[in-house]
Amino acid sequence: MPRFLSAVTVVVPDYDAAIDFYVGALGFDLIEDTPLSAEKRWILVAPGGSGECRLLLAKATSGEQALAIGNQTGGRVAFFLTTDDFTRDRVAFEAAGVRFEEPTRHEPYGTVAVFSDPFGNLWDLIEPT
Repeated sequence: MPRFLSAVTVVVPDYDAAIDFYVGALGFDLIEDTPLSAEKRWILVAPGGSGECRLLLAKATSGEQALAIGNQTGGRVAFFLTTDDFTRDRVAFEAAGVRFEEPTRHEPYGTVAVFSDPFGNLWDLIEPT
């Protein structure tokens, strides 16, 4: 089997709030939600219809981890969500309460705008040219 990036961890303050946002607002699929202990769950989500790379939603369990919530990349865009219809997705996301940090812009690589999740992580929504 070839190697591939299967998951990326996103530290969140609450499992259910993270599922509500990623599955409810962004339309991601809930791939797995397995209890590991009374406090810990293994939760994987991925953009609808995509399984190449998933997000592992990991609840912060220490003060150090809590400090990383929303700042895992030091204020830079952390995640890049590629779409085949930027306008459709931006309209749907905004209707679901997703906050965009800027107007839509056109770059040499495509149409893009930054949005944030409720935890402070920055995302690019991109439709490649």
